[in-house]
Amino acid sequence: VLSPSSRPFLPPLPVQLSEAEVEVLLDKTMMLFRFLQDKDVFERYYKQHLAKRLLLNKSASDDSEKAMISKLKTECGCQFTSKLEGMFKDMALSNTTMEEFKTHLNNGSVYLEVDLTVRVLTTGYWPTQSTAPSQVPVTARKTFESFKTFYLNKHSGRQLTLQTHLGSADLTAVFYPSGQERKHILQVTTAQMCILMLFNTRQSITLRDIAQETDIPQRDVIRALQSLAMGKAQQRVLLKTPKNRELVPTDSFCVNDGFQSKLHRVKIQAVTSKGESEPERRETRQKVDDDRKHEIEACIVRIMKARKKLPHNVLITECTEQLKARFLPSPVVIKKRIEGLIERDYLARSAEDRKVYTYVA
Repeated sequence: VLSPSSRPFLPPLPVQLSEAEVEVLLDKTMMLFRFLQDKDVFERYYKQHLAKRLLLNKSASDDSEKAMISKLKTECGCQFTSKLEGMFKDMALSNTTMEEFKTHLNNGSVYLEVDLTVRVLTTGYWPTQSTAPSQVPVTARKTFESFKTFYLNKHSGRQLTLQTHLGSADLTAVFYPSGQERKHILQVTTAQMCILMLFNTRQSITLRDIAQETDIPQRDVIRALQSLAMGKAQQRVLLKTPKNRELVPTDSFCVNDGFQSKLHRVKIQAVTSKGESEPERRETRQKVDDDRKHEIEACIVRIMKARKKLPHNVLITECTEQLKARFLPSPVVIKKRIEGLIERDYLARSAEDRKVYTYVA
């Protein structure tokens, strides 16, 4: 059984594998893949995990990732992997764009308060997530606006929307354990950065106020605070009042001035959920179902355009045969899509036999 919450297929490995060993591992993976009926569901989860690996630099090897995509392309065709290949293309173009942006800053003697790295992602390639935009700190927002102006001057007609849910940041933080100043670089998520920057202007703040001032959804605020104030002892840069394991809107937080770590650069581990929550699973399923509607309709139109006239059962059979490489469509769903096409005048029922369809040119 393959769980949707498993992370297909290339997590960082504790031991560096040789190219031959990686090839064997990928071949075994493809053997499992061939047993999957709903390959479109696999594709959506694979794309989500690949996006995280690429954007958070957690991939074991770009070459191995590309080898896996090549095998999927051989197995399922170029349509299956076109978006995955597009993701790698975006990463390469983003590197080039950042070099051009830095050259632009140097030539114009422009100084930015924040060292920025941007990944420009093509909307159609990457998995979208329904998240509200959070209020990033002013210094970070000004830097992004500088990049946005530079990019749109080079590419007129395009739109840039800041997606913060997969971003990360390095913050220089000052603590005073035993009355002595100590500096650390905190490696945090964008949500954690937005929360920590609030403490530059106040001593303490409640969970409710954090959510209101940052526009971060409360569930994400809670996850961020769990790692900042309730995580491992060596990573608790905030103190929570009252000191219990519950998190409620009235809880108050302040900076832990006594924070100590042997490391100068401290990575604050983000609290991640185990697999998908039920709302996330429903959203993923809904997106898969929406995509299937379009694929089924496109398949019906292709068949009818070629055959011009077909009985209902023959059309159902041919449609199922063509789509089974990606998923096994239900005859009931195919029938609904046929009805939809009839309503939109792509197909018509034969006057002689209501169970026969004709293609409307």
